[in-house]
Amino acid sequence: MPSKKMFSLLVLLTFIAGPTVMAQTVMQEDVAAITAVSKARAEAFNQANAKEIASYFTEDAVLMAPGESAAIGTEAVREYYQDIFDSFDVDLESHYEEVEVFGDMAYGRGEAIVRLTPRNGGKSTVASSKYLNILKRQPDGSWMTTHDIWNDNDKIP
Repeated sequence: MPSKKMFSLLVLLTFIAGPTVMAQTVMQEDVAAITAVSKARAEAFNQANAKEIASYFTEDAVLMAPGESAAIGTEAVREYYQDIFDSFDVDLESHYEEVEVFGDMAYGRGEAIVRLTPRNGGKSTVASSKYLNILKRQPDGSWMTTHDIWNDNDKIP
């Protein structure tokens, strides 16, 4: 039978460890939700659905594609992707290698491979890139992308 000291210690440890365990669980749930957003965006890309991709961005989001001016806002994001889908059949493989959550802000760092096949014929191109997404928790608890930037993994000659 545990002593009063042992019981008191167990109660104290529960109060100390409880919030930490709960915080880790919430963080794991956030990481899973953020990863799901990334997967949903990739699926929308593979379905050539620019409107769906844009729905994962905040109204004031900034998309920073290589060699392009920053696209600001969901309509600019939609237009950027629609231009690609109008000209190419696409295939994207992407995944996060790291996700970190800081309260209501988070980032995901990942790798991607995209294949573009011109719709009017011609040779397909394949590009490997690294990317960084910044996300913000919305009032309803969901996560949306505020900034998206990527660059090519290939060295410039």
